[in-house]
Amino acid sequence: MSIEGHRIIVGGLHVDVVRKPIKNLHLGVYPPNGRVRVAAPVGVSDEAVRLAVVTRMGWIKRQQTKFDAQPRQTERSYVSGESHFFFGQRHRLNTIDGAPAGRVHIRNGRTLDLYVRSGSDQATRERVFQDWYRRELRTRAAPLMAAWADAFGIDLPRWGIKRMKTKWGTCNIEAKRVWLNLELVKKPPQCLEYVIVHELAHFFERNHSDRFVALLDQKLPQWRLIRDELNAAPLADEEWPIT
Repeated sequence: MSIEGHRIIVGGLHVDVVRKPIKNLHLGVYPPNGRVRVAAPVGVSDEAVRLAVVTRMGWIKRQQTKFDAQPRQTERSYVSGESHFFFGQRHRLNTIDGAPAGRVHIRNGRTLDLYVRSGSDQATRERVFQDWYRRELRTRAAPLMAAWADAFGIDLPRWGIKRMKTKWGTCNIEAKRVWLNLELVKKPPQCLEYVIVHELAHFFERNHSDRFVALLDQKLPQWRLIRDELNAAPLADEEWPIT
Protein backbone atom coordinates (compact mmCIF):
# COMPACT_ATOMS: atom_id res chain seq x y z
CA MET A 1 0.00 0.00 0.00
CA SER A 2 1.44 3.42 -1.00
CA ILE A 3 1.90 5.89 1.85
CA GLU A 4 3.49 8.79 -0.03
CA GLY A 5 3.53 10.01 -3.59
CA HIS A 6 5.17 13.07 -5.10
CA ARG A 7 7.27 14.22 -8.04
CA ILE A 8 10.93 15.23 -8.20
CA ILE A 9 13.07 16.48 -11.09
CA VAL A 10 16.33 14.72 -11.89
CA GLY A 11 18.45 15.97 -14.76
CA GLY A 12 15.42 17.56 -16.38
CA LEU A 13 13.33 14.40 -16.00
CA HIS A 14 10.07 14.42 -14.05
CA VAL A 15 10.15 11.38 -11.77
CA ASP A 16 7.06 10.15 -9.91
CA VAL A 17 8.06 8.72 -6.53
CA VAL A 18 5.83 6.40 -4.53
CA ARG A 19 6.93 5.02 -1.16
CA LYS A 20 5.70 1.60 -0.12
CA PRO A 21 6.43 -0.99 2.59
CA ILE A 22 8.83 -2.86 0.27
CA LYS A 23 12.47 -3.91 0.63
CA ASN A 24 13.98 -2.79 -2.68
CA LEU A 25 13.74 0.24 -4.93
CA HIS A 26 12.06 -0.32 -8.30
CA LEU A 27 12.50 2.03 -11.26
CA GLY A 28 10.24 1.82 -14.29
CA VAL A 29 9.68 3.66 -17.57
CA TYR A 30 6.09 3.44 -18.79
CA PRO A 31 4.25 3.98 -22.08
CA PRO A 32 3.04 5.82 -23.91
CA ASN A 33 5.28 8.82 -23.19
CA GLY A 34 8.14 7.28 -21.22
CA ARG A 35 6.96 8.38 -17.78
CA VAL A 36 9.53 7.56 -15.10
CA ARG A 37 8.25 6.09 -11.83
CA VAL A 38 10.16 4.94 -8.78
CA ALA A 39 8.65 2.73 -6.08
CA ALA A 40 10.91 3.11 -3.06
CA PRO A 41 11.00 1.66 0.46
CA VAL A 42 9.60 3.94 3.14
CA GLY A 43 12.98 4.85 4.62
CA VAL A 44 14.72 5.72 1.34
CA SER A 45 15.39 9.46 0.92
CA ASP A 46 14.79 11.55 -2.18
CA GLU A 47 18.56 11.90 -2.56
CA ALA A 48 18.90 8.13 -2.74
CA VAL A 49 16.14 8.06 -5.35
CA ARG A 50 17.94 10.77 -7.34
CA LEU A 51 21.14 8.74 -7.27
CA ALA A 52 19.32 5.64 -8.48
CA VAL A 53 17.81 7.62 -11.36
CA VAL A 54 21.12 9.23 -12.30
CA THR A 55 22.95 5.91 -12.36
CA ARG A 56 20.34 4.48 -14.74
CA MET A 57 19.87 7.59 -16.85
CA GLY A 58 21.28 5.95 -19.98
CA TRP A 59 18.82 3.05 -19.68
CA ILE A 60 15.93 5.45 -19.02
CA LYS A 61 16.73 7.47 -22.15
CA ARG A 62 16.94 4.32 -24.26
CA GLN A 63 13.53 3.16 -23.03
CA GLN A 64 11.99 6.57 -23.73
CA THR A 65 13.46 6.54 -27.23
CA LYS A 66 11.85 3.14 -27.85
CA PHE A 67 8.44 4.44 -26.78
CA ASP A 68 8.83 7.52 -28.99
CA ALA A 69 9.53 5.28 -31.97
CA GLN A 70 6.62 2.91 -31.39
CA PRO A 71 3.53 3.10 -33.60
CA ARG A 72 0.38 4.40 -31.92
CA GLN A 73 -3.16 3.19 -32.31
CA THR A 74 -5.58 6.06 -32.74
CA GLU A 75 -8.59 6.29 -30.47
CA ARG A 76 -11.11 3.60 -31.32
CA SER A 77 -14.73 4.38 -32.20
CA TYR A 78 -15.72 0.78 -33.15
CA VAL A 79 -16.99 1.65 -36.61
CA SER A 80 -16.42 -0.05 -39.95
CA GLY A 81 -12.99 0.47 -41.46
CA GLU A 82 -11.02 0.65 -38.23
CA SER A 83 -8.16 -1.74 -37.60
CA HIS A 84 -8.00 -3.74 -34.38
CA PHE A 85 -5.32 -6.13 -33.17
CA PHE A 86 -6.16 -9.67 -32.12
CA PHE A 87 -3.29 -11.81 -30.82
CA GLY A 88 -0.73 -9.92 -32.85
CA GLN A 89 -2.67 -9.74 -36.12
CA ARG A 90 -4.27 -6.61 -37.50
CA HIS A 91 -7.93 -7.05 -38.51
CA ARG A 92 -10.38 -4.73 -40.23
CA LEU A 93 -13.56 -4.05 -38.30
CA ASN A 94 -16.91 -4.39 -40.01
CA THR A 95 -19.79 -3.11 -37.90
CA ILE A 96 -23.17 -4.68 -38.71
CA ASP A 97 -26.30 -3.01 -37.35
CA GLY A 98 -29.57 -4.79 -36.69
CA ALA A 99 -28.22 -7.86 -34.89
CA PRO A 100 -30.51 -9.41 -32.27
CA ALA A 101 -27.61 -9.54 -29.79
CA GLY A 102 -24.09 -8.15 -29.63
CA ARG A 103 -21.33 -10.48 -30.80
CA VAL A 104 -18.07 -10.56 -32.75
CA HIS A 105 -17.17 -13.03 -35.49
CA ILE A 106 -13.80 -13.48 -37.24
CA ARG A 107 -14.30 -13.76 -40.99
CA ASN A 108 -11.70 -14.90 -43.55
CA GLY A 109 -8.90 -14.39 -41.05
CA ARG A 110 -8.76 -10.67 -41.72
CA THR A 111 -12.13 -9.19 -40.77
CA LEU A 112 -13.87 -8.78 -37.42
CA ASP A 113 -17.65 -8.58 -37.85
CA LEU A 114 -19.14 -6.67 -34.92
CA TYR A 115 -22.88 -7.33 -34.65
CA VAL A 116 -24.84 -4.73 -32.67
CA ARG A 117 -28.43 -3.56 -32.40
CA SER A 118 -29.52 -0.72 -34.67
CA GLY A 119 -28.71 2.67 -33.25
CA SER A 120 -26.11 1.38 -30.80
CA ASP A 121 -23.84 4.14 -29.52
CA GLN A 122 -20.05 4.01 -29.24
CA ALA A 123 -20.14 2.91 -25.59
CA THR A 124 -22.34 -0.08 -26.44
CA ARG A 125 -20.18 -1.09 -29.39
CA GLU A 126 -17.08 -0.84 -27.23
CA ARG A 127 -18.68 -2.92 -24.45
CA VAL A 128 -19.63 -5.70 -26.87
CA PHE A 129 -16.14 -5.71 -28.38
CA GLN A 130 -14.32 -5.62 -25.05
CA ASP A 131 -16.50 -8.42 -23.66
CA TRP A 132 -15.51 -10.52 -26.66
CA TYR A 133 -11.85 -9.65 -26.12
CA ARG A 134 -12.14 -10.76 -22.50
CA ARG A 135 -13.75 -14.11 -23.38
CA GLU A 136 -11.13 -14.82 -26.04
CA LEU A 137 -8.25 -13.99 -23.73
CA ARG A 138 -9.68 -16.19 -20.99
CA THR A 139 -10.06 -19.07 -23.46
CA ARG A 140 -6.43 -18.77 -24.51
CA ALA A 141 -5.06 -18.16 -21.00
CA ALA A 142 -6.85 -20.98 -19.15
CA PRO A 143 -4.88 -23.94 -20.58
CA LEU A 144 -1.60 -22.01 -20.39
CA MET A 145 -2.19 -21.13 -16.74
CA ALA A 146 -2.97 -24.75 -15.89
CA ALA A 147 -0.01 -26.14 -17.84
CA TRP A 148 2.50 -23.74 -16.35
CA ALA A 149 1.21 -24.13 -12.81
CA ASP A 150 1.83 -27.85 -13.29
CA ALA A 151 5.29 -27.17 -14.75
CA PHE A 152 6.15 -25.06 -11.69
CA GLY A 153 4.77 -27.76 -9.39
CA ILE A 154 2.21 -25.48 -7.73
CA ASP A 155 -1.55 -25.52 -7.35
CA LEU A 156 -3.44 -23.58 -9.98
CA PRO A 157 -3.75 -20.06 -8.53
CA ARG A 158 -6.87 -17.99 -8.72
CA TRP A 159 -6.57 -15.70 -11.68
CA GLY A 160 -8.53 -13.09 -13.54
CA ILE A 161 -8.43 -10.49 -16.28
CA LYS A 162 -8.67 -6.74 -15.91
CA ARG A 163 -7.50 -3.59 -17.64
CA MET A 164 -4.34 -2.28 -16.03
CA LYS A 165 -2.43 0.89 -16.77
CA THR A 166 1.19 0.06 -15.93
CA LYS A 167 1.60 -3.73 -15.84
CA TRP A 168 1.00 -6.67 -18.15
CA GLY A 169 0.33 -8.84 -15.14
CA THR A 170 0.46 -8.87 -11.35
CA CYS A 171 0.91 -11.57 -8.72
CA ASN A 172 -0.32 -11.48 -5.12
CA ILE A 173 1.57 -14.24 -3.37
CA GLU A 174 -0.39 -14.10 -0.12
CA ALA A 175 -3.76 -14.24 -1.90
CA LYS A 176 -2.42 -16.74 -4.45
CA ARG A 177 -3.96 -14.67 -7.23
CA VAL A 178 -2.70 -13.61 -10.66
CA TRP A 179 -4.17 -10.81 -12.74
CA LEU A 180 -3.61 -10.56 -16.51
CA ASN A 181 -3.96 -7.33 -18.43
CA LEU A 182 -6.80 -7.40 -20.96
CA GLU A 183 -4.46 -5.66 -23.44
CA LEU A 184 -2.63 -8.97 -23.86
CA VAL A 185 -5.42 -10.06 -26.20
CA LYS A 186 -3.90 -7.67 -28.75
CA LYS A 187 -0.38 -9.04 -28.50
CA PRO A 188 1.20 -12.10 -30.14
CA PRO A 189 0.22 -15.37 -28.37
CA GLN A 190 3.73 -16.00 -27.04
CA CYS A 191 3.50 -12.73 -25.10
CA LEU A 192 0.57 -14.07 -23.10
CA GLU A 193 2.56 -17.18 -22.25
CA TYR A 194 5.57 -15.11 -21.19
CA VAL A 195 3.48 -12.96 -18.83
CA ILE A 196 1.92 -16.06 -17.25
CA VAL A 197 5.35 -17.63 -16.70
CA HIS A 198 6.67 -14.33 -15.34
CA GLU A 199 3.89 -13.99 -12.79
CA LEU A 200 3.99 -17.62 -11.67
CA ALA A 201 7.74 -17.30 -11.13
CA HIS A 202 6.98 -14.65 -8.54
CA PHE A 203 5.52 -17.37 -6.32
CA PHE A 204 9.14 -18.45 -5.84
CA GLU A 205 10.85 -15.05 -5.87
CA ARG A 206 9.10 -11.76 -5.12
CA ASN A 207 11.64 -9.49 -6.76
CA HIS A 208 13.34 -9.44 -10.15
CA SER A 209 16.51 -10.84 -8.61
CA ASP A 210 19.21 -13.00 -10.16
CA ARG A 211 17.32 -16.01 -8.81
CA PHE A 212 14.16 -14.83 -10.55
CA VAL A 213 16.00 -14.34 -13.86
CA ALA A 214 17.59 -17.78 -13.54
CA LEU A 215 14.16 -19.29 -13.01
CA LEU A 216 12.84 -17.63 -16.18
CA ASP A 217 15.93 -18.81 -18.06
CA GLN A 218 15.18 -22.36 -16.95
CA LYS A 219 11.46 -22.36 -17.70
CA LEU A 220 11.32 -20.14 -20.80
CA PRO A 221 14.81 -19.66 -22.29
CA GLN A 222 13.60 -17.29 -25.02
CA TRP A 223 11.80 -14.97 -22.58
CA ARG A 224 13.97 -11.94 -23.36
CA LEU A 225 13.09 -12.06 -27.05
CA ILE A 226 9.39 -12.40 -26.22
CA ARG A 227 9.58 -9.53 -23.71
CA ASP A 228 11.13 -7.30 -26.35
CA GLU A 229 8.41 -8.30 -28.81
CA LEU A 230 5.74 -7.49 -26.23
CA ASN A 231 7.20 -4.06 -25.57
CA ALA A 232 7.60 -3.35 -29.30
CA ALA A 233 3.92 -3.92 -30.10
CA PRO A 234 1.80 -0.87 -30.97
CA LEU A 235 0.69 1.20 -28.03
CA ALA A 236 -2.90 2.14 -27.34
CA ASP A 237 -3.80 5.82 -27.53
CA GLU A 238 -4.25 6.44 -23.83
CA GLU A 239 -2.49 7.90 -20.82
CA TRP A 240 -1.06 5.57 -18.16
CA PRO A 241 -1.26 7.39 -14.80
CA ILE A 242 0.26 6.23 -11.53
CA THR A 243 -1.66 3.36 -9.94
